[in-house]
Amino acid sequence: MEGLKKYFPVRRGFLQKVTGWIQAVDGVDFHIEEGKTLGLVGESGCGKSTAGRLILKLLEPDEGKIIFRGQDISRFSQGQMKPLRKEMQIIFQDPYGSLNPRMTVGESIGEGLRTLGVKARAERKDRVEKLLEMVGISARGADRYPHEFSGGQRQRIGIARALSVEPSLMICDEPVSALDVSIQAQIVNLIKELQARLGLSYLFIAHDLNVVGYISDTVAVMYLGHIMEYGPADELYDHPLHPYTQALLSAIPVPEPDHRRELKTLSGDVPSPLDPPPGCRFQGRCPLVEARCRKEEVGFYHASDNHRVRCWKVIGR
Repeated sequence: MEGLKKYFPVRRGFLQKVTGWIQAVDGVDFHIEEGKTLGLVGESGCGKSTAGRLILKLLEPDEGKIIFRGQDISRFSQGQMKPLRKEMQIIFQDPYGSLNPRMTVGESIGEGLRTLGVKARAERKDRVEKLLEMVGISARGADRYPHEFSGGQRQRIGIARALSVEPSLMICDEPVSALDVSIQAQIVNLIKELQARLGLSYLFIAHDLNVVGYISDTVAVMYLGHIMEYGPADELYDHPLHPYTQALLSAIPVPEPDHRRELKTLSGDVPSPLDPPPGCRFQGRCPLVEARCRKEEVGFYHASDNHRVRCWKVIGR
């Protein structure tokens, strides 16, 4: 993704006149390496899911480039995208809403196999059973309906359906946030196991920083349509630079009652994406804010070769 932007119009009145633009994604850059995981974190409304849908061309970008295997697909038509659809799949947040309640599990997964050209019913049935077993569901579940499964089992079915077309890139849009904590761990471990087995690349979108830190090779922290910090997961978690990243990490619960982490509380409110402030997007909540932050557009500064931060002050500029 290079300089990607997506604005949504705000319409009012009888004639639905455009009165403003919501700047959901505003100049986002990141890179997903083959066979690796990029974790995308940030609070609700920051543009994470919109960025994921832009990659899949479920939404059309207003500006910027989406480059997949060296090819710029950002202006591809639906017809041009069709051969690439099987290369890029998504795991949705709601494991029940993403499955058709009128179709059996086998029928849902079999749809993808038909797009691959698997026409023989017996072959499709055999492939469906193997996919279900791959994600930890009994082959007999192919004849059952989604409401007959638990939330964790339905998410496994959603993963099997995404895998049916043999993708190379998976967008995981908060795939565990709707599940119980014990089930979350099982699904995350399954996702990691499938990556090692099939060589998949992931964009993993989530709120839970513990989960993101566990599964990701690289992490991007997003705030109000901008990436605020970007770097290797270990380095970013051990040495967070941006005040927003530091505040997010300080809020992670510590599993030891006697251990206290210093909580970095942020004051102020998140600005409206309809009318973001000039200069740094984080200025209204930042403890380091100065006059310069309120005037100049803040670009990325390199803290190391792979660690970048959108703040001039934390690296002494």
